[in-house]
Amino acid sequence: MTAVHTLTDLGWSAFFADQCRPDEAALLPQRIAAVHRARMGAFSEAGAVKLMLPVHTNTGDYAVGDWVLVEAGTQMLRRRLDRRTVLERRREGSTAPQLAAANVDALFIVTSCNADFNPTRLERYLALANQGGAEPVIVLTKADVAEDAERYRREALALQRDLRVVIANPREPEAATQLRPWCGPGRTVAVVGSSGVGKSTLVNTLAGPDNDAPQATGGIREHDAKGRHTTTSRSLHAIAEGGWIIDTPGIRSLQLGDAAEGLDTLFAEITELAPECRFRDCTHAHEPGCAVQAAVAEGRLDSERLARWRTLRAENRDNTVVPTGPRGNKRR
Repeated sequence: MTAVHTLTDLGWSAFFADQCRPDEAALLPQRIAAVHRARMGAFSEAGAVKLMLPVHTNTGDYAVGDWVLVEAGTQMLRRRLDRRTVLERRREGSTAPQLAAANVDALFIVTSCNADFNPTRLERYLALANQGGAEPVIVLTKADVAEDAERYRREALALQRDLRVVIANPREPEAATQLRPWCGPGRTVAVVGSSGVGKSTLVNTLAGPDNDAPQATGGIREHDAKGRHTTTSRSLHAIAEGGWIIDTPGIRSLQLGDAAEGLDTLFAEITELAPECRFRDCTHAHEPGCAVQAAVAEGRLDSERLARWRTLRAENRDNTVVPTGPRGNKRR
C-alpha cells in the first residue's frame, strides 16, 4: 500500500506556497518522483500518481524533486514552481546542462576507500553542490577493506573548507544514524557517485526494510574499483525516519559549466588570496606579484591543488554561455 504523506512531509514550504496565484487555488501541489523520456510520476498527499502531460511537454525540463501544480481529477500537469535549489551537470562533449535533482538540502557524494577515490572528480561534485545550493557531504565506503581508511578521510577533508566527511558502511543500519543530521521530515538529500561504490545500497538502507521499491545493487571489479550501472534513472524515495532521498545513475564523467560561484567556494583559499595579487586579472600562473604563487612557494598552498583549480576554471569558462551581441544573443 502506498504511504500517505502531508505536503509538509513531502518538503512543501512557504517558499513554494508563496508562488501559487489566486487563480490556481483549485490546482494541487505535487512533487515529481520520477522522470522518464515520455512520462513522469509524482507524490501527492494521497500517494503516488502518474501525471498527465500537455502536448509537446519536454520531460527534460523537469527534475526529480520539482514541485508542480496539477489539475484535480485529471492529474494534468499545469505549471512547475520555481526551485529553491537545483543540481545540474554537463556530460562530456555536451555544453547543455542536464538536470540531476531539484529542491535538495544536502548532496551525499559517495566514494569508496580504494581506486575510486579521485580528488579531481570529487572536486567536480563539490562544485556542483556549491553552485546548486545543497550542502555537500562526502560519504566514504568500503573502509573495512582499506589498509588506511583514515588517510582517505584526511584527503577528503582537505578538499574544501568545513567539509563534512562520514565513513559509513551502506549495508549496515548504523549508516542511517550517521547520516541522520542531514535527513528528517521535510528534508531532501540526493546521492551521487560512481557505479559500484554503494549508492543504491545506501538508498535502500535509508529507505528501510519496508521500502516497496528497493534499488537494484551490483558489485565492482576489484582491479579498478569500477562497477556496472544498476541505477538507470533518477527517483525519489521516502527515508524511513523521515525525509526523502534521490538516487542518481552512476557518473564517471562530469563537466562543469556556469559554476563560478561553486568553484570560488571550493577553492576558498585561492579565492581569498586573489585580491592580494598585483594584477586584478592575475591568472596565478606567471605574473609578478602573485599572492597565490607566493603561497605555493611558501608551502601554504598545494601546487597540485592550484593546478586542479586552473583546469576546472578553464573548463567552466569554456562551458559557460555569456550574453553578448544584440537582442541578448549568446555565444561562447
